[in-house]
Amino acid sequence: MALLFVLTVGLLAGTISGIVGTGSSIMLMPVLVYAYGPKEAVPIMAVASVMANFSRILAWWREVDWRACAAYSVTGIPAAALGARTLLALPAHAVDLTIGIFLIAMVPVRHWLAQHDLKANLWHLAIGGAVIGYLTGIVVSTGPLSVPLFLFYGLSKGAFLATEAASSLGLYFAKSVTFERFGALTMDVFVKGLVAGSSLMSGAFIAKRFVLHLKPETFRLVMDAIMVAAGLSMLWNATHSP
Repeated sequence: MALLFVLTVGLLAGTISGIVGTGSSIMLMPVLVYAYGPKEAVPIMAVASVMANFSRILAWWREVDWRACAAYSVTGIPAAALGARTLLALPAHAVDLTIGIFLIAMVPVRHWLAQHDLKANLWHLAIGGAVIGYLTGIVVSTGPLSVPLFLFYGLSKGAFLATEAASSLGLYFAKSVTFERFGALTMDVFVKGLVAGSSLMSGAFIAKRFVLHLKPETFRLVMDAIMVAAGLSMLWNATHSP
C-alpha cells in the first residue's frame, strides 16, 4: 500500500515538476518519510532526483543551453558533495527556515529585477552554482533556488526545464555518490530510489505536452506560485521539526 502511494504521488509530482521545473522533492519527500522513515528518505530522494532530472533532459534534449549548464555545474558539483558530507553536522530546521524565507522573498525580487531589465550572466551562474550546490547537499531540495537564477539568465519553458535539469543532475549525482561513500546509500535504499524515480520520470514526459501550450507570462506566474508554496513548505518543516 505504501509503495502504491509513493508511485501515485511520484507520478503527480513528476508531472508538476516537469511543467514548472521544480517541486517533485517537496511533494514526494513527506510521502517517503511516512513510508520509509526520515533516515532513508533523504538518500532515496537523492536517487529519485537524479532520475527525474535525467528524464527532463531526455524530454527537452534539443533545448539544453550547455554553456549555462557548464558554468553552473563546474562549481555546483563539488559544492554539492561538500554539502552532503556536512549534512549531519548542521541543524536542518535552521537551513529550511532560511531557504523558506528566501524563496518567498524571491518572488517580488524577481518582478523588480524584471522591471529593471537586469539579467544574469555565466559568472552569476557559476557563483549561484556554488551556493545552491552546497545547500543542495545539505537539505532535501533546493530546486526552487535555481529557478530565479536560470530565469534571470533569460531561459523559459523547454530551454529552462532542460538546462535546469541538466545542471541539477550533476549536483544530485554527487550527493548520491557521497551518501554511498559514507554508508547512507545501501542497495535497499537504492532500489527504493529507483522505484520512486521511475514514477517521477513518467510524469516528466506527460508534462511536455502541457509546457508546449503555456504562454511565457503564465509560465512565470506558475513559477511564482511554486516558489511561494515551496517557501511555506520549508517554513512549516522548520517550525515543526524536532
